[in-house]
Amino acid sequence: MRSGAKVAIVGGVFAVVASGVGYGGYNLWNGITGGSGSGTNSASGSEGRRTGPVTPEEVTATSKDFLAAWATGESQTAARLTNDPVAAGPVLLGFREDAKVSAATITPGPASGATVPFTVKATVTTTGISRSWTYTSRLTVVRGQTTGRPLVDWKPGVLHPKLTTPTARIRTGGAKTGEIRAVDYKGRELTAEKYPSLGPVLDQLRQRYGSTFGGKPGIEVYIDSGSQSVPDTTLLTLAKGEPGRLETTIDADVQAAAEKAVKRYGTASVVAVKPSTGAVRAIANNPATGFNTAFQGKTMPGSTMKIVTAALLLEKGLVQADRVTECPPTAMYNGRTIRNLDGFSLDGATFGKSFAKSCNTAFIKKIDDVEKTEGDDFGLAREAKEVFGIGLDWKTGISSEDGSVPEASGGAAAEQYIGQGTVTMNPLNIASITATAKDGTFRQPYLVARNVDDREFAVAERRLPSSVARQLRDMMRLTATAPYGTATGVMSSVSGDKGAKTGSAEVDGQGVSDSWFTGFADDLAAAAFVQGGGHGGTAAGPVVAQVLNAR
Repeated sequence: MRSGAKVAIVGGVFAVVASGVGYGGYNLWNGITGGSGSGTNSASGSEGRRTGPVTPEEVTATSKDFLAAWATGESQTAARLTNDPVAAGPVLLGFREDAKVSAATITPGPASGATVPFTVKATVTTTGISRSWTYTSRLTVVRGQTTGRPLVDWKPGVLHPKLTTPTARIRTGGAKTGEIRAVDYKGRELTAEKYPSLGPVLDQLRQRYGSTFGGKPGIEVYIDSGSQSVPDTTLLTLAKGEPGRLETTIDADVQAAAEKAVKRYGTASVVAVKPSTGAVRAIANNPATGFNTAFQGKTMPGSTMKIVTAALLLEKGLVQADRVTECPPTAMYNGRTIRNLDGFSLDGATFGKSFAKSCNTAFIKKIDDVEKTEGDDFGLAREAKEVFGIGLDWKTGISSEDGSVPEASGGAAAEQYIGQGTVTMNPLNIASITATAKDGTFRQPYLVARNVDDREFAVAERRLPSSVARQLRDMMRLTATAPYGTATGVMSSVSGDKGAKTGSAEVDGQGVSDSWFTGFADDLAAAAFVQGGGHGGTAAGPVVAQVLNAR
């Protein structure tokens, strides 16, 4: 063995401690498996090429050899024990050279089929600082397609579960950007520990504004995403930097309510926006880490889209909130049959009541009239963009998807009218639509003030005509207060001037529809999405009500 490195293999634990000169040079292949022909992974070919699933013995031996090679810093040897040594080699080598791991102990757990979980306990050392670092991951053993040998199925996530792309690397050193201390609009500190949903948001804010606000970088173990558009992820802090102060538009009280509300469901998101300014008051997701569905999701919004559709019909003069509109149990359009929930119908009902009851057919029956009057005029896609700002380039301060309503005709248009088909939204978009309905003017949602970095906010071409805005608000008020309103029960606990719209979206291959709900109370609008939650008032509704009650 090379002088300066000590390897221990005791009770299934592989460890290496390096002293000064690094730990290259130890030939693990010969030192542990006994060389060619003596181990399961022998490359001599003397046993012939095996086929079929890997055996438990092969899983144990292969994972043992791989983890031992990795732990001792023999990256090339470990890479040869995978089915993609060219990709695996640099990543495994980077564990020592880029991540500055000076010692490592890897403990495998019991195999589950061909998958072996393991725990890594490492020591990271740089610039005279050492810190312990512990995490878990897993590997899977497969049979090599050409050799028949059992090999580790290589993915970057084997090294660390947060390595999700081929270009990502684990590095240790000075962070790329300075620290920030984010506060809400009243100056109260926002942390991921207290508000878990803000973890990914704070990471993005730090990437964009950390150095701008006087923050000095600390020393960290972090995942370098390899992309300017994807923020780095801190795994371990060795030395803290000095934070700069960044004010956001979040309201800590509303944020706390949002965090609590989404935890009741497996997958749920909510956003709250101030209609008079566009300031984002809360962002919450469950699960709380990872993808920010509230800002970046793209899924059908169901009947919450009827706010936009109703605005279009009102602007064209095809309906009035207080005039009778047909609401039969079903309506046929371009070969597609659209039904109301449980086949209900309304005889002699006003359009306002049809909106409050979420009558699909009342909207579908007007498509022909819209297309007859369109010509050089506007349709649903233009209404969404020109009045509600959907599809414009929103500059919120973090990454966001700004909604999509593509041009459509025929059966596709029928689906769009009720929030199905090609329409895609997220809670941020629907909260903004509700805020626009409440205020009458689209005000681009934002999390960080525009003067922080002089970015241009999106501006809609026109505002809602005053008579349309008034009728739209009145119909949403009916939905939240009238005995027949689909949101009346949920919104009964909410005080003040209030309105709402329920929605459910039928997703192909999903047995239960997604639940959507949006509403306003005084100068706060909120929208929520619960995957597989069913009717809007059942799941997403209580989330919105809880958020509105925190204002």
